[in-house]
Amino acid sequence: MKHSKPDPGMDSLQCEVSTMSERCLIECLSLSAMLSLPSSFVRDLSNARLRSHENSPVTQISCSCTRGRKRSVVTSESVAEDTRKHGSASLITERISSADTPVAGCLSTGQQDSAPLLHALKISAEKDVACFHFPGHNRGKAVPQLMSQLFGPETFRYDLPELPELDDLFSPNGVILDAQKRAAELFGSSETWFLVGGTTCGVQASIMATCSPGETLILPRNSHLSAISGLTLSGAVPKYIIPEYNSQWDIPGGITALQVEKAIEELKEEGKTAAAVLITSPTYHGICSNVREIAKLCHSHSIPVIVDEAHGAHFRFHAEFPSTALEQGADLAVQSTHKVLNSLTQSSMLHMSGNLVDIDTMSRCLQTLQSSSPSYLLLASLDAARAQLSENPLGIFNKAMDLSLEAKGKISRIPGISILNLLSFTSGFPAIDPLRLTLGVSQLQISGYTADDIIEQKLNIYSELAGSQSITFAVNLGTQRESIQRLVSGMNHLSATFYQKRNQLCRNADKVCAPFDDVTVKLSPREAFFSRKRKASIRESFGQVCGEMVCSYPPGIPVLIPGEVITEKALLYLLDVKKMGAAISGAADQQLNSIVVCIV
Repeated sequence: MKHSKPDPGMDSLQCEVSTMSERCLIECLSLSAMLSLPSSFVRDLSNARLRSHENSPVTQISCSCTRGRKRSVVTSESVAEDTRKHGSASLITERISSADTPVAGCLSTGQQDSAPLLHALKISAEKDVACFHFPGHNRGKAVPQLMSQLFGPETFRYDLPELPELDDLFSPNGVILDAQKRAAELFGSSETWFLVGGTTCGVQASIMATCSPGETLILPRNSHLSAISGLTLSGAVPKYIIPEYNSQWDIPGGITALQVEKAIEELKEEGKTAAAVLITSPTYHGICSNVREIAKLCHSHSIPVIVDEAHGAHFRFHAEFPSTALEQGADLAVQSTHKVLNSLTQSSMLHMSGNLVDIDTMSRCLQTLQSSSPSYLLLASLDAARAQLSENPLGIFNKAMDLSLEAKGKISRIPGISILNLLSFTSGFPAIDPLRLTLGVSQLQISGYTADDIIEQKLNIYSELAGSQSITFAVNLGTQRESIQRLVSGMNHLSATFYQKRNQLCRNADKVCAPFDDVTVKLSPREAFFSRKRKASIRESFGQVCGEMVCSYPPGIPVLIPGEVITEKALLYLLDVKKMGAAISGAADQQLNSIVVCIV
């Protein structure tokens, strides 16, 4: 929603502020520091109180609102000056660990940062106004009772549209611009965009910004479904790289620079060049590709590198974490700030570095894909998550690292339970996320789906991902030692119930075949999307051109992609994991009695 009429009362107000008191700064951070859950997000917005503090004013300048109003804005220049004084950015770059510090809480002396967007949202929501704008609940006055009982009435005061003081996501020149610049500084990018459509939106926009219709995108075959929809939107043609696949774990790994080089050479032999290369690093299971080598290779051919870094937004904030995609030379990195970090679900960030991708093109693609009515709760949570990291960027993950190491140490001694590590692959991948625990259960003679059901239903232990041979758990800033103890107890329960010393061989009946080691592309995803289609029985679909995207979800890696020839291995894999208990996503017939195929 836009307001075009100026406020006469505001015209008479002088909007220049020379300093912003430290107590306001502390208020902003006290609000944002506790944003690990939506409920605390609401509670902190509504209950925050000013705290007095004596030192270090923050410089502000006055600026005129493009809609006739005036407001004060905390600028990126003032943030840069503050950083120069305290050295936080350089310390982050050096990735040096420091002493453990509580994740949330009040700001201490010398920790100077704020959440300008969140603070502006708080001030705007607390104004005494006659409200005639959207949304229809009118700042919480007409919220459905069921919603109010669940979330509390205060939540909806902050569900505001694009009021002048809250800036415009697609033409930011105020608090959103300031918040994005602060995020760029913290994450080490030249430009950062806030996303309200998740990393899915960022991956799609990145492909659209680098690939025109008919151009080729090199990408791993185990890319997230967002990459495939990005191909459909852009009209780009895929050149798939088959990742290393561990059949004992039923888990694909990353890709190597040699594979990318081979793909580039094969295209050259066909008289083609790659418009971009997309990498998934880390994978859902935490496996990292050597982005540095791949970026160096691609840049020697002037090819931009996009990294789906959805699961690696935290990598910059501990000395023992893998290097980030940007640190290794990626041009675009899309991160799910809501996964291991603490923003609200569906909120992400897109980071840019270098000059191979046009900023304006990127912005236009994001405007095309994102909602024209972005949620300010999501946007403010991104700003607050960034502010929380800025409080203690070098030690914020110390506790999580300790808990993850503790869990691995104890679980490694449990009979019948194995832990995924880099030795599970032969391609020499450089790193694995230390906060991602993937536990193998094949020696227990049960599937990962069965094991996951048992610990959830009997022990109230909820995992991130279940697979045919394993279960994956994500350790994060909110993980508590009591939860780690319950996880260890849960694995002990599975071992005591199912493990037999005399029969340590992996089960044979439930083994699955590799889902995609033989890919033939007949149509581009876009051509297949718009082609005429029909339903075919499973038997009849073999050898046909697939017309729908089918995957087990999570993790959301397509087994069947529109435009590919349907193989026997792919069909057997889907039927196998469905039999074990996997949920099938994307298929018109979720029972898999039929498959949608293209009429070609």
